[in-house]
Amino acid sequence: MNLRSRVAGGHTDILSLLWMLAVIGASVVAFYLLWLVIAGAESVPVTIVCVLLAIFLVVFAYRLLNPDRLRSQYTEETLSLASDMLEDMRGGLTPESAEAICRHLLPETHASTIAVTDESRVLACVGDMAEDFPSGSAIHTPATHYVIEHGIIQSFTQAVEVRAENGRARLIPAGIVAPLKVSDHTVGALKFYFRSPHAVNRTQYALVSGFADLISTQLAIHELELQEELTARAEVRALQAQINPHFLFNTLNTIASFTRTDPARARELLREFSSFYRSTLDNSGSLIPVSREIAQTKRYLMFEYARFGDDRIAAEFIVEDGVEESPVPSFVIQPLVENAVRHGMKDEGTLHIRVAVRSCGEGAISIEVSDDGVGMSEQTAAHLFEVTERPVDVNAPQGGGAGVAMHNIFERIQRFYGPNSSAHVESHPGEGTTITLHLDLLGSIFVDG
Repeated sequence: MNLRSRVAGGHTDILSLLWMLAVIGASVVAFYLLWLVIAGAESVPVTIVCVLLAIFLVVFAYRLLNPDRLRSQYTEETLSLASDMLEDMRGGLTPESAEAICRHLLPETHASTIAVTDESRVLACVGDMAEDFPSGSAIHTPATHYVIEHGIIQSFTQAVEVRAENGRARLIPAGIVAPLKVSDHTVGALKFYFRSPHAVNRTQYALVSGFADLISTQLAIHELELQEELTARAEVRALQAQINPHFLFNTLNTIASFTRTDPARARELLREFSSFYRSTLDNSGSLIPVSREIAQTKRYLMFEYARFGDDRIAAEFIVEDGVEESPVPSFVIQPLVENAVRHGMKDEGTLHIRVAVRSCGEGAISIEVSDDGVGMSEQTAAHLFEVTERPVDVNAPQGGGAGVAMHNIFERIQRFYGPNSSAHVESHPGEGTTITLHLDLLGSIFVDG
């Protein structure tokens, strides 16, 4: 086992042993001090040394027992592992990516064997049973068939006897099997096998479930990229822009840093990031209520507050009464706010962002996102929404690195919401930027008739 294995699997046991030894040591020192007092010893230096040693041992025991310290170490290692797995899954679910996942996960858990399957066959198997269930062999366990058929995570603690690929009978003492899903369709399974039923606990169950969800999310992204029937090319790029690797790794690094200083906030951010990631996929290519788009935008800002500090960004949301449930295209407000943060923030001071959503007559919505950031020149603003193939300068002020996201929004408005919809930008260097979208919802191709 490597270092991360000790943290994930056996680290708690090691710390418990050290804590017990520290307590025993403190007790011995205490009894020795008591004996010195009873014996009337006058060795003041020895007494002082024993008192200091006892204090040290007590503090040491407390630090070992501190649950937040254990959780922060474990969370940091888990985030690092998650980043590695996302890299493995870039090419989709293949025997190569499945084996890489298994090899990353095996040292981090109590499992003796980890396997990944598709709907009918084993893609990879690493651990004690690797030779029994090699890549390409048929699925053997009833639990796996059940999970793939019903899409529900299963665990078993009664030994299961199966016929291995080499023909010999093999006994599996315990296991946890979780579905891998794309658009509510089960495309495979992640399987953890254990040497003892006692190893199947809530921690291992949560690990299997969490990693299966992470793999499923990455598979969903990959499937979106492969769907040739999505002629709305800008919609796919808009989805990718929301979960680009830079945002993903910046957020993971931010959460990892809080595991040392504020574990409670790290756990909260991790839960919100999971919700943000899932909502990004669920909302792709659809009309959603204004309230849900605003909620997704606020969730995004939560990560930027954590990254830059609460005093660097101040956001205000104004939603006109009666507009909250109006349908708007997903990913039109959050990218504009993200653009303001990424390209409008000054070196010092607070960036103020204001989001206003109002009705513009029957069946139309006005969305205005303004900031008091670095702004841009009149020439840059005039070309902001142009669809060009020119390279984007990410080091340029607002507008220079904003091109891709703005082009996505403009293409989507033109493609999906008709000629009566528009995008307008007004900006002045050093004063800020205001972007206004006018969406003719009645002219949208998402509206029947």
